[in-house]
Amino acid sequence: MASAQGARPVVREDSSRSVGREKMNLSVGRWWRMPRGVVVALTAIFLAASVLTLDGCGPRLTTLEERRAALENGDRFENVNRAVFEFNRTLDETLLKPVAILYRGIVPEWGRDKIKNFLANLGEPVTFINDLLQGEPERAGEALGRFALNSTVGVLGFIDVAREAGLERHTEDFGQTLAVWGVDEGPFLMLPLLGPSNPRDLVGLVADIFMDPFTYILPQAQRNQRTALSAVSARAEFLEELDSIEKTSVDFYAALRNLYRGKRANDIRNGELPDAGALPSLDIESVE
Repeated sequence: MASAQGARPVVREDSSRSVGREKMNLSVGRWWRMPRGVVVALTAIFLAASVLTLDGCGPRLTTLEERRAALENGDRFENVNRAVFEFNRTLDETLLKPVAILYRGIVPEWGRDKIKNFLANLGEPVTFINDLLQGEPERAGEALGRFALNSTVGVLGFIDVAREAGLERHTEDFGQTLAVWGVDEGPFLMLPLLGPSNPRDLVGLVADIFMDPFTYILPQAQRNQRTALSAVSARAEFLEELDSIEKTSVDFYAALRNLYRGKRANDIRNGELPDAGALPSLDIESVE
């Protein structure tokens, strides 16, 4: 018979704590079951609030010339952006880049090309919708034709038979659509995990998620796998390019910022040169 002195008292959990823990678990479960678009939208609101409240954090732009330069280049939140850039860079060096190197070492080039085709085919419906919103019915027809042909004859998009048929791939997103509608891009933003952006493209990202039919067709686990595979595939594709830019640029952050803006401007123009009126003219006679 056990002695009463050695027996441990039974501690009963307070009912209010138990109820609170159950509510917390229920809230977490609801959060993970939220549609991806809702999560990204809430994240965008949080990031916007963070930029407004944390503009004083990070490396200070102490001189008047530095602050004037930040305003002139459209990077009014450069302090925060550089801090986020260093966070992304650390995450890339410790996780994404090693995974991308491993991916290239395991999957041969022809296999990576097929995966890239498959992922690109999943994006054709968003391109089709944005082509229509931009008033480009011919390009919309090309995107729709590519999706129909590659999804069937091309075995779910792994083989780009549409390109062989003369339908070249192009991409459109709602950020580009907003630009066509005349919406200004706003200040440059460096977003955690997502990288270079701006308010217009951030709104476009959220809109594209909601208009993507695969947001509603695929289960949450497969949507997450698609996002992860897209990130690894893109990082593996530009391993050498990014390494070269980092080694040759005086300011890696500024170089990526300028490259992003140049690419987005080219995407919005669909690869066409700016109008002649937008280019500076040179009067030869006045020079002489």
